[in-house]
Amino acid sequence: MDKISHSVMKKDHAPKVSGRSVYVSDYPPEGVLCGKMLRSTVARARILDVDAPPLPDGYFYVDARDVPEENAVEIVLYDTPVFCRETVEYIGEPIAMLCGPDEKTVERLRDECRVRYEQLEPVLDPNRAQETFFEYKFGHGDVEKAFAEADKIFDETFETGYHEHAYLETQGMMAEPEENGRMFVHGSAQNAYYIHDAVKRVLGCGDGGVHALQDVTGGGFGGKEEYPSILGCQVAVAAHKCGKPVRCVLDRREDMQCTSKRHPSVCCYRAAVKDGRVTALDVDVLFNAGAYSTLSGLVLQRAVFMAEGVYSIPHIRVHGRAVKTNTTPCGAYRGFGAPQVFFAVETLMNHIARDLGVDPLVFKAAHLARQGDLTATCGRYHFPIPLPAMIEKIDRACGYRKKAVSYGQPQSGRYRRGIGLSLCSHGGGLNGATENELTKSVVRLHKNADGTVEVLAANGEIGQGLRTTFPKIVAETLGLPLDKVFYDHPDTARVPNSGPTAGSRSILIAGELLRRAAVKLREQWADGQEQEVEEHYHDPDFLIPFDMEKMEGDAYPAYSWSVSVIELEVDTLTGISKVLGAYGIFDVGTPIDRNIVMGQMEGGFLQGIGFASMEKMAYDRNGFIRNNNFADYLIPTAKDVPNLKTMLHVESYPFGPYGAKGAGELPLVGAPAAYLAAMEQALGGRPLHHVPFTAEDTILALAKEER
Repeated sequence: MDKISHSVMKKDHAPKVSGRSVYVSDYPPEGVLCGKMLRSTVARARILDVDAPPLPDGYFYVDARDVPEENAVEIVLYDTPVFCRETVEYIGEPIAMLCGPDEKTVERLRDECRVRYEQLEPVLDPNRAQETFFEYKFGHGDVEKAFAEADKIFDETFETGYHEHAYLETQGMMAEPEENGRMFVHGSAQNAYYIHDAVKRVLGCGDGGVHALQDVTGGGFGGKEEYPSILGCQVAVAAHKCGKPVRCVLDRREDMQCTSKRHPSVCCYRAAVKDGRVTALDVDVLFNAGAYSTLSGLVLQRAVFMAEGVYSIPHIRVHGRAVKTNTTPCGAYRGFGAPQVFFAVETLMNHIARDLGVDPLVFKAAHLARQGDLTATCGRYHFPIPLPAMIEKIDRACGYRKKAVSYGQPQSGRYRRGIGLSLCSHGGGLNGATENELTKSVVRLHKNADGTVEVLAANGEIGQGLRTTFPKIVAETLGLPLDKVFYDHPDTARVPNSGPTAGSRSILIAGELLRRAAVKLREQWADGQEQEVEEHYHDPDFLIPFDMEKMEGDAYPAYSWSVSVIELEVDTLTGISKVLGAYGIFDVGTPIDRNIVMGQMEGGFLQGIGFASMEKMAYDRNGFIRNNNFADYLIPTAKDVPNLKTMLHVESYPFGPYGAKGAGELPLVGAPAAYLAAMEQALGGRPLHHVPFTAEDTILALAKEER
């Protein structure tokens, strides 16, 4: 194991476990107004009137009329309002904020508000959507000819549902007017610069008129990528009107009802098979974006770019759409669009193999992409693909091949077993040309006269260890003890924009920039002097430039790889399944800290198992999310998967810091397909097409078997 991979105590470990860490809820309440949202109770309506009660002195009603400039939050498009416009578009849309010094009084005033609606017919089914936010088409080869010459054509549709982030700390933001006229916005977030740019647009001030800070954050998983920009704008507008600090922290029901989720999907795959090989794929991906676009365009891009899976198919055509419905807006979630399509393509390959009478793993191995092959977007896999070696390692660890044969025999009795395997990848960095042409990341290192070094970057610590791994990269390069390098929570008044904490890019992109900056500082080092160095991102020379119009080129510079295996037992009386073992092997390049990486692999894998099995979230016929609490929305714990084993396979990436690639999102991606494959085997080989696949689904499948 490389020296840098040796584990250390995380730098934020002691403050967190001792209770010294200050979250947005921990700031003293003196002089701070509490903000509570008045939200829509209907999915689609025209607002006729809001009847608010008389407000005591020191209490305020804030709505769209109080927005100083444009009532639109900067995300990708500018369609999300700070407060609703003439209409509300989903249950939970913010109409106004009530603010005041006493929380219970603010809640009473909020609850006494009466909203008169002219209700309009909502669109809840994405298949009936009339508005498309984003649409992408691309491909290569001659798809029509391949289908015309096929021996057999497979046509299947796969569906995935909502997925709640379930972070420990709910969404919370705070805005404070400063004496110099600036607005200070801070809270639980992933991307301080997203908040900074959104608030300056809404307040109508320049870069210097606002600064944003990421407070200690109790988990994100993507859920705090775009939503803090919305909440940050709301508290900033309120603080601007009230002239006092305003803090708004959502309760759990409000958070689960109103904040972003993973996009539900409908993926239609057609495959042409000739001489036992898949010669063409025709893919249609439909994402339910919800009422506003938020990050749906970027999530959809990753989904369609990865729609081919880990395979090399000669002819491919991909069409993707993200459509508007009158449901809770969806956004970023760990995996960022990839889990939906990998679930579909992996399950499809299993079904084709079984239909052809071939072992699914043998069939998949025959189609694997190799170094130098074309990607779906006509880029190249520039570096080795270690999946064959990883398959052998996981087989030795769990006996997959032997168990697959055993469980594939006819089973009877109350308890039946199955085992499933999936192969996945994750492209590191932002999609296409985004890193080079739009994000243009910058990092700095500031050396103090005493020889300590501060990392200046915008990437946020959300539990994945950046406050430890960034200093490790710099300390290793400079030859300094780790306690001489530190990384504080980013404040846009102090740090350059190194891009968002998203897309498994923080180590891959910003970490490599910090390594290069440390090399510069090492060469210029002068004892007893303050020094500062800066490094800017540029695409590596090997990268095929990405054309966003044609959707062609290298969508990502590097890929991480995984093999996931899930073994389970189904109780045919109750429908309840028990995970007997979950085994994952992951290539994320050189781990910058082995314990941190293994924690990410275990947590992400478990999260994916929850998405596959129990985390079913549904809205009723009025568009209301029914299970908006942890009593009704279940997430897995360590007791649900007591035998979870993860391993690393290191394929060093020469353009990442010390060989590191992206890590955080990969472990979730493969779990849904592996889980469903195990369920299919346990249920006698019948093809299944959706996740989550719950105990109720199992009972329904068994009932069909008995007919």
